[in-house]
Amino acid sequence: MKRFTGLLLIVLLSICFIGSAIAGEVLDKVLSKKLLVVATAPNWPPQAFLNENHEMDGFDVDVSREIAKRLGVKIEFVTPALDMVVTGRWNGRWDLNVSSLTPTKKRAEVLSFPAIYYYTPVKFAVHKNSTYQSKADLNGKRIGVNYSSTQEQYLKKTLEIDAIGVPKFTFDVTPGEIKTYESETFAFDDLRLGDGVRLDAVLASQTSLTNAAKHGYPIRILDDFVFAEPLSITTDKGDVEFERKLTSIVNDMKREGTLRNLSMKWYGTDITTLQ
Repeated sequence: MKRFTGLLLIVLLSICFIGSAIAGEVLDKVLSKKLLVVATAPNWPPQAFLNENHEMDGFDVDVSREIAKRLGVKIEFVTPALDMVVTGRWNGRWDLNVSSLTPTKKRAEVLSFPAIYYYTPVKFAVHKNSTYQSKADLNGKRIGVNYSSTQEQYLKKTLEIDAIGVPKFTFDVTPGEIKTYESETFAFDDLRLGDGVRLDAVLASQTSLTNAAKHGYPIRILDDFVFAEPLSITTDKGDVEFERKLTSIVNDMKREGTLRNLSMKWYGTDITTLQ
């Protein structure tokens, strides 16, 4: 019995040691290499996109750069597909995700959400020649969404958002067909072909819809509120020290007005607090 107890103690101490080592692994790697690898969207203006100089630009990109600056490290961007991000288990391919990701119960099983940094309403948009006036008109219609997004979950009636203070929502639309895209831009491209040609509507964040209209897409945004998205920076599960550091940094950015300034730069309004 004594021998068994001794072996058990060694195992428990080993587990504690390994857990402690894992807890700071990502943060230690970032600080030792002086490099933060950030996953973001490749083609999702104004959140993230390649500008005319073929450089990453946008709100999420500026937020990422500010985080790296406050960590005292350089930054590198990668652009994995959204489904690769939300499944977790990144295996060190990137350290942080800043791509306007909504914290949901399902995603929280494999990901951590250290800090919400802005909020945006989600709405439907139709072609400018469409006769549809409300979300009730879209039952049974073909609706385009970003693949693995909260918008897709909403249309499938599986969406659960448990962030504090977010308004409750109801599943008011049952589409006839859900068409998914790697980027909302591709959905807008199909909608611009004409009313009902490939799509009857697109469900997306109001910021994306407004940006699309601003850049000439022939769309009309329906007034109906669908749901409000809290958007969070995201990490793989396992490094509590890294999460705490990121929470502190984002809180400082809010308190000092840095996030508000970036929001005004890219959206012309402050969406860093829930309206």
